[in-house]
Amino acid sequence: MTAPSTPPDPDWLGACRAAVAGLREVFAEHPTSRERVIETGETGEGGDQTLVIDQQAEDAVFAQLDALHAAGARFTAISEERGVIDYGGGDVRVVIDPLDGSLNAKRGMTHFALSIAVADGPTMADVHFAFVYDFGPREEWVARRGAGATLNGAPLDRAAGERRTGDGKLELVGIESADPRWVLKSGEALVETTHRLRALGTIASTLCQVAAARLDGMVTLRRCRAVDVAAAQLIVREAGGVVAFTACADPLGAPLDVMEPVSPVVAGRSGAAVVELARVPRG
Repeated sequence: MTAPSTPPDPDWLGACRAAVAGLREVFAEHPTSRERVIETGETGEGGDQTLVIDQQAEDAVFAQLDALHAAGARFTAISEERGVIDYGGGDVRVVIDPLDGSLNAKRGMTHFALSIAVADGPTMADVHFAFVYDFGPREEWVARRGAGATLNGAPLDRAAGERRTGDGKLELVGIESADPRWVLKSGEALVETTHRLRALGTIASTLCQVAAARLDGMVTLRRCRAVDVAAAQLIVREAGGVVAFTACADPLGAPLDVMEPVSPVVAGRSGAAVVELARVPRG
């Protein structure tokens, strides 16, 4: 008697790249900021008003997930707009933000990114595949647990260190959730730790800058959602950096399947940088 065949491992990278191609078509069909600010009239599971480009971007991603499921893959999808979708259950979770940095996208600014993470458990520590594509500079960031991280196919240097000024401050730090009220609240602590700040407007892309040692660290000034960070946090760690979810007892214990903001995230090229940035007050 012939044993039943086992479905092949899903081609997560191929599906992610196909989703990128689909998103490029969405942006080409809506090239101006006037077209990109049109709302659907609905509110996504993340709590924000859904834009037409948000919905079409998510449709492009879910077309690829549908194809993987039809080929035998079983997983649960957790997405910015649709929430939790059952594709046959099991322990595998696919965490998706089709358009991280949607405000940038609708205003015609860089950076904005597709973020997809695949995990074999319920927390950030369980993510084993990560993909972020930043449509501004056209950069593809990929990581696999225990196998390192790449930028456009080239391995990222795990030994890359941070830069500090003569007085010991981190030379360049990214901040996200940059509401002026939260920036004001965090200002004094940032002055103590940081020489210069950058706010890109997308958590996923900012974390990737830490992975490439372009930034020496980053901190969100309020709690963030799993969909914003699940992929990029693995990319940082596989590139030799350090990540901590500061509201959680376990630094990587933030849950993947909760739609509301759970914890601020701090990242750096060293543990010392993360400890310093973790002291920054949040909104």
